[in-house]
Amino acid sequence: MVDAADWDSEIINIVRKYALQNAVEYDGAGQSGSVLGRILGERPDLRSKARELKQLVDIEVDDANFMAQDKGIEEVRELLESTNPEALNRQKQVKRTGLKELPNAKKGEVVLRFAPNPNGPLTLGHARGVTINSEYSKIYEGKVVLRFDDTDSKVKPPLEEAYKWIEEDYKWLTGRDPDIIIRASERMEIYLKYARELLDNGFGYVCKCSAEKFKKLRDESEECPCRKNDSKKNLSDWNEMIKGELDEGMAVVRVKTDMNLPNPALRDWPALRIQHTPHTMVGDKYKVWPLLDFQSAIEDHEQGVTHIIRGKDLMDSTRKQKLLYKHFGWKYPETLYWGRVKIYEYGSFSTSGMRKEIENTNYSGWDDPRLPTLRALRRRGFNPDAMKDFWLDLGLTQKDISVSLQTIEAFNSSKIDSMCERRTFVRNPHKIQLNDENLPVERKLVLNKHPLNEIKGYREWDLGNLEIFIEEKDIDNEQIRLKDFADIKIKDSKGIIQSIERTDKRQIVHWLPKTIAKKAVLTIPKGNEIIVQEGMMEDIQIMENNIVQLERVGYARIESSNEEVIKLLWLHG
Repeated sequence: MVDAADWDSEIINIVRKYALQNAVEYDGAGQSGSVLGRILGERPDLRSKARELKQLVDIEVDDANFMAQDKGIEEVRELLESTNPEALNRQKQVKRTGLKELPNAKKGEVVLRFAPNPNGPLTLGHARGVTINSEYSKIYEGKVVLRFDDTDSKVKPPLEEAYKWIEEDYKWLTGRDPDIIIRASERMEIYLKYARELLDNGFGYVCKCSAEKFKKLRDESEECPCRKNDSKKNLSDWNEMIKGELDEGMAVVRVKTDMNLPNPALRDWPALRIQHTPHTMVGDKYKVWPLLDFQSAIEDHEQGVTHIIRGKDLMDSTRKQKLLYKHFGWKYPETLYWGRVKIYEYGSFSTSGMRKEIENTNYSGWDDPRLPTLRALRRRGFNPDAMKDFWLDLGLTQKDISVSLQTIEAFNSSKIDSMCERRTFVRNPHKIQLNDENLPVERKLVLNKHPLNEIKGYREWDLGNLEIFIEEKDIDNEQIRLKDFADIKIKDSKGIIQSIERTDKRQIVHWLPKTIAKKAVLTIPKGNEIIVQEGMMEDIQIMENNIVQLERVGYARIESSNEEVIKLLWLHG
């Protein structure tokens, strides 16, 4: 737990300003998620410390809400006016998409593509490509091609189920199907046809040099001896390749370029190689497979792609493909780039790495809540529109950025808060018996489903024989306030009701009457760990798959409920 002393006065004042502002706007029911989002909007440099900052936000929001409830909203307003008067006239930000205009784009003519490798389902990183391409297609009334780049069966072998998963992930995130779906492995004849044309026209050649020998020649700007072969010799060598008469590594097809190009990677780059490893979907029908730069370039031409949006680490791919297009006399698509985005909490997860860990049973599957897959985030209850808003707000920038998952969680809170009913979850419950002094005759408590009444309706608590549960950590406090009910004094596991009205600034705790309490288990993913918290939950209108806000705990999705237990999966705070 952080202390205010851990932060400098400037940050404390910013947090306090937005906590007071939120309390004024929401009549003493300010929300930490909303406050955190406003702070990070003003101070994006604090995003890397969002998790620690959230603890300070919780403290200030509780204090601001208590002041509003204890002394009235006007007192909070006066305090805010004396410290930050501009915060009383908050201007709602104009929503921007973060997307600049596409160069040379005409409505109805734009064709974009999203091209994942189907060696696993989509991840949080893939969501950027899905979102931005889909959004541009809407703006320009164009099309998006979902292309499965699945021609590498050795290093990144396709996973049969992943094709369907990726289509589902795409639709979940965008709300619609892709306009065109293509599997590269089903279009091998097209790539082989263009390879033969490359050799026949003298734009390329079959190179039988070892990788080491060619690299030495390339680095010294010297031509490979194979480059001098005529088309008849190249086609003869090509036939040996496609018939499987040569082993892997014995030959590649290279695209002829200038051997004096400043960038060695562009000099006579490899387009196709021998690959005898059977393909998941095609088997061993083909012995020669295109490398990604060749396959992707050919397919972009075939589909009439007008704009390519890719990571800046693929700039060399653009340069290689432009040289290939020049050979064929084609016009290369407009190309835009983005920088890397690192999500702190997920480190350096890769699809191949996750697949290996799942196969080793270190994770329960692709929807294990510790993973950054869209299947895992969807299972936890993330809203697809929140994810889209995050990527669109970030925009199309070549700057490398590191952010915390807390930033995405703030976007998610703004989307789901008004749709989430409140429920009470008491962890590590301790039972106490209340007395009935100072208690109204009607032993019922009526609570809103949502503090701002954005969800109509009520939850009715029957207090029964006044047996209640509070969290074990709260039992050490001699005097506490049962939230929305009464001030009590605790002695020997008994609760003496002192007042129904709030009388002082004692700690507010959440609690549950035994009559509506049901055993519940909350599963929390934290780094590589799974934390399980057991307790008692308010058993009123529990519906599987609903997302609820567990008061003073956080958002969670109800995974299942039966007569014995409610199972919850943590979403975020």
